[in-house]
Amino acid sequence: MSSGPLSTVCRDINFMVNTPPTGAAETGPPVDTAVSPVAVAGEHLQRGRHLTHRRMLALDIGGTKFAAAIVGDSGEMQERVEVPIGADPTATLSALVRSLASSPGLAGVGIGTAGPLDRGRVSPVNIPAWRGFPLADKVSELSGGLPVAIAGDAQCMALGEWWRGGHATPGHTMLGVVVSTGVGGGLVIDGTPFLGPTGNAGHIGHITVDPHGEPCPCGGVGCVETIASGPAMTRWALAHGWQPTSPTPDARMLAADARIGVPIAVAAFERAADALAIAFLTAAALCDIDRIVVGGGVSAAGETLLHPLRQTVKRRAGLAFLRRLQIEATSLGRDAGLYGAAALALTQA
Repeated sequence: MSSGPLSTVCRDINFMVNTPPTGAAETGPPVDTAVSPVAVAGEHLQRGRHLTHRRMLALDIGGTKFAAAIVGDSGEMQERVEVPIGADPTATLSALVRSLASSPGLAGVGIGTAGPLDRGRVSPVNIPAWRGFPLADKVSELSGGLPVAIAGDAQCMALGEWWRGGHATPGHTMLGVVVSTGVGGGLVIDGTPFLGPTGNAGHIGHITVDPHGEPCPCGGVGCVETIASGPAMTRWALAHGWQPTSPTPDARMLAADARIGVPIAVAAFERAADALAIAFLTAAALCDIDRIVVGGGVSAAGETLLHPLRQTVKRRAGLAFLRRLQIEATSLGRDAGLYGAAALALTQA
């Protein structure tokens, strides 16, 4: 990797960073660079060393909720807020950022967001009001001009698990997968996150696993997300005779019924596990992945999802390097994405 100024180092990796104007009179588009927390703040992120006791504002932009936290550069989470998106996602974002941006000593902002994204602009499938929304610029404005780093929510989840979740194994390739309102993924290759040129590498939720399946909101057909996301599982179960006790059923209720053996609920999780297993093995074959960490709201079902998932992967894996694939639950839970977003912010503060 090249040495020298951050702008030079950035050319070698693939994190999109939005650098705000340095003077009040300056305008223009954000500077697109690429920063690896492991490369630029590598020893700190892998070994937990203190650098300058900086504090970061971390944002997790999901399909149904927004979360924010203040995180120190040694990984301590000092404040945390979570709110539903509401009818106006931009207004919700504004209130959330402003509530924490006045915290003293902030050095930067990191954002993990539902995708797809393109160099600071986002078009989350589950937030129709945001199409090409300039999220990085908006957050920079709301935070008073702090530097903003942005990546996919699943990429931040993967990075958070690598940094603070005990998965930092040198020489390994890890895929972090968020199974929630949607399904996303992020790659960490030998400690270096990989996004690709647009920031969407690892987006496993839109691998086709059923070419004759349901249309996906992304425009594809038979994507993993049409089978394994929480809403998709719930819809399928209801269509096949599931009778929940609540008038507003969701994946948590479905998981509760699966745990007590309700047949349709069990079948919904097995169907989701099969779709995920196909996608996981596809990704592992392409990228020589040896560990997949599963997080997101649906992963809270625990072994109700993970047991059939591991069994299906074991049954389907043929080649020896695929049979070594390990599937683990998140160790950071709902905070993994916030830790990863804070790690992003560390790279440019």
